[in-house]
Amino acid sequence: MEVTLLGTGAPAGLPRPDCPCAVCASALGADARAATALLVDGTLLLDLTPGAAFAAARSGHSLGGVRQVLLSHPHDGPAMEVPAGLPQPGRVPDGRELALLTGHRVRAVAMDAGGTGYAVTGPDGQRLLYLPPGGAPAGLEEATAETYHMVLADVVGRPDALARLRAVGSLTPTTDVIAVHLDHDVPQGAEVRRRLAAAGARAVPDGTTLVVGAYEEVPDVPRRTLVLGGARSGKSVEAERRLEAFPEVLYVATGGTRGGDTEWAERVAAHRERRPGSWRTTETTDLVPLLAVEGPPLLIDCLSLWLTDAMDEVGAWDDAEWADGGEKALRERVRELMSAVRATRRTVVAVSNEVGSGIVPATASGRRYRDELGRLNAAFASECEQVLLVVAGQAVVLRG
Repeated sequence: MEVTLLGTGAPAGLPRPDCPCAVCASALGADARAATALLVDGTLLLDLTPGAAFAAARSGHSLGGVRQVLLSHPHDGPAMEVPAGLPQPGRVPDGRELALLTGHRVRAVAMDAGGTGYAVTGPDGQRLLYLPPGGAPAGLEEATAETYHMVLADVVGRPDALARLRAVGSLTPTTDVIAVHLDHDVPQGAEVRRRLAAAGARAVPDGTTLVVGAYEEVPDVPRRTLVLGGARSGKSVEAERRLEAFPEVLYVATGGTRGGDTEWAERVAAHRERRPGSWRTTETTDLVPLLAVEGPPLLIDCLSLWLTDAMDEVGAWDDAEWADGGEKALRERVRELMSAVRATRRTVVAVSNEVGSGIVPATASGRRYRDELGRLNAAFASECEQVLLVVAGQAVVLRG
């Protein structure tokens, strides 16, 4: 089964007409995208968009063989003109299935935010799932879930759609995940490729023809990632974004509750509110046992607070205690943690502060903490496949 992407952009296209934003200004050439539409085996058109016939011609195809046109979402603006010879577009009621004369079967998939998804099975038995912009499948159950060879979805806008599909086994490590409905929320080029790779997805230019079920090099999700950054740099948001497409993430909060500190409680609440509802949270600094066992991905936020607790335990703030075994004890704690990170089989994303570029602390204990955090970050980074530095909300890839 072949799929030609006549467009891969949001309903308004990219760049959006008359939009002055930076993403639209730089969305040129291969990064310019028409509204998403799919031509399946030259016979089935999913979403009719302006200029579909010209887009097909540019990609070396014709719409002359199309026998069914299905819409996945309401189209705003003036009524869409149907090119001569095309069937009248329609939508399939949720749960209903069409059997086309071409041998394709199309089942309408219910969504949680309006629109209709389409599960298409080709004559060769290959299966693809196409989801509308801003939508994720609703009511998925593991017992009745299908496994798809290709998924085309709004990965940037609704990464949780992939999490839901992964949770029931519909999306496997070999599923080719293609991002469509790309809008001006994320800069195109290297940045969108980086974000999609973290979700196990990729983007292709308009006009690309893909073979469903053919092996493609699926982006590898790094097993261990360290995200560094200063205060309010966006490092925690970046770390959370990397796991939004995966279900059952365990969020490891190393900061504790700090009873009576209302400002800290507000910070914790803000973090909780932006996490997906399927994530669990545990408050602990005992990281080694978590890294040693199998389980869902870990998001550790953050290593700097883990170090604070470890330095408390060994009496590192007192010069005498530090000299009398405290330094040695801390080194051993760090070695144990690094051994656990090296051996873990879980996906791990850890956050830490980068504090060595600011004012030199005025106290010996402050300088000690700064130095030890630098050493900890360097040691942790050496065990990671990917290391990022977040500055002003922008992630710079240092490794991977």
